[in-house]
Amino acid sequence: MFKRIVVIVVFLLLMFTEVVISGNIFAEEMLKPEVASTAVYLAPIKQELQKQWSKNRIINFVFHGHSVPAGYFKTPDVRSFQAYPLLVHQEAKTIYPFAVINAINTSIGGENSESGAARFQQQVLTHRPDVLFIDYALNDRGIGLERAKKAWESMIETALAKNIKVILLTPTPDWSVNILDDNTSLAQHAKQIRELAAKYHIGLADSYAEFKKKVQDGDNIRDYLSQINHPNEKGHRIVTSLIIQYLK
Repeated sequence: MFKRIVVIVVFLLLMFTEVVISGNIFAEEMLKPEVASTAVYLAPIKQELQKQWSKNRIINFVFHGHSVPAGYFKTPDVRSFQAYPLLVHQEAKTIYPFAVINAINTSIGGENSESGAARFQQQVLTHRPDVLFIDYALNDRGIGLERAKKAWESMIETALAKNIKVILLTPTPDWSVNILDDNTSLAQHAKQIRELAAKYHIGLADSYAEFKKKVQDGDNIRDYLSQINHPNEKGHRIVTSLIIQYLK
């Protein structure tokens, strides 16, 4: 009888240990940094976008960055209606015909993320974004990875504290940079942005990776650019397609 009890106790202890180990492994997996899912990250926003009058409300998309989201093609030509912020607006309206959507652009040509962070409270948060898009990597090469990371984290953390959904964008191409070389400054900034999206479990539109695939498939990167580092409409539509994955 005693031996049977001992066997049962040992068995239960082994089972308990296995459960604890499995639970710890599961917990570690849950805590592992990863980019937010395109399918679920904007689920609350998508629910709002499906509502009809008189139960709907205004949904604000705010695009914050440099000359690319600002709409600069061949400087000084600005083509707002061919740039991804308004292309996203247009695509979103196709998906959600009853929604009232504002696409608000707070981008400034030539600006880096430090300048963007400095005016973040007064010029971005005042628009009460539901979804915030950040795109500064092309110009952040001038301030380096460490300073850029600090500025991006400042904006991300401030936005998340206000329950704003955030989607980061890796850079669009620069034809003076070999997009297939992972050791360039631009590639390193793209890598850092991916890491930030994973760290904060927020959205990511990985433009740099998508354009890299195009080149690997034999495309000429200049076919997507209006000048050295500004996309043409074809290039902007690639960025648009990445963002729209979060809204489908």
